[in-house]
Amino acid sequence: MNLRSLVLVLIMLAIAALAVLNWPTLSMPTTVSLGLTTVQAPLGLIMLALTGVMAIIFLAYVLTLHGSVLMETRRHSKEMAAQRELADKAEASRFTELRGFLETQQSVMLARMDTLEARLNARVQESDNVTAAYVGQLEDQLHRHGDAVPPRVEPGLRL
Repeated sequence: MNLRSLVLVLIMLAIAALAVLNWPTLSMPTTVSLGLTTVQAPLGLIMLALTGVMAIIFLAYVLTLHGSVLMETRRHSKEMAAQRELADKAEASRFTELRGFLETQQSVMLARMDTLEARLNARVQESDNVTAAYVGQLEDQLHRHGDAVPPRVEPGLRL
């Protein structure tokens, strides 16, 4: 129980104790002026009843205020849940879009790698052809000048 509630309960207990202890004085009839007329009534009971009515009105006001705050909180909570759901859907959409973009980039990169590999293979083949042509030229020159230089045969190789 918080301090405010404790103070209110203590005040209500004090009013009730004063009413019980002073009941004969509260219930004693007196002349009460109502503005246009006067009546004989117990002024203490009238004041006590008005205090009770005021307490009931304040209690109803507090309950109404508390209920409206709860309803507003509930509405706000629903609104936040809807916004969170929208944000989650947008994030999922962005992830799907990003996945599609990455897959596209991957296929583009694979195509470029295939192209580069084909070019590299062509260059290797061209290099092999050029090397074979040079070797052929050298062999041809050696055969033309072959009488001057005997062919060199490495051990283990058969011609």
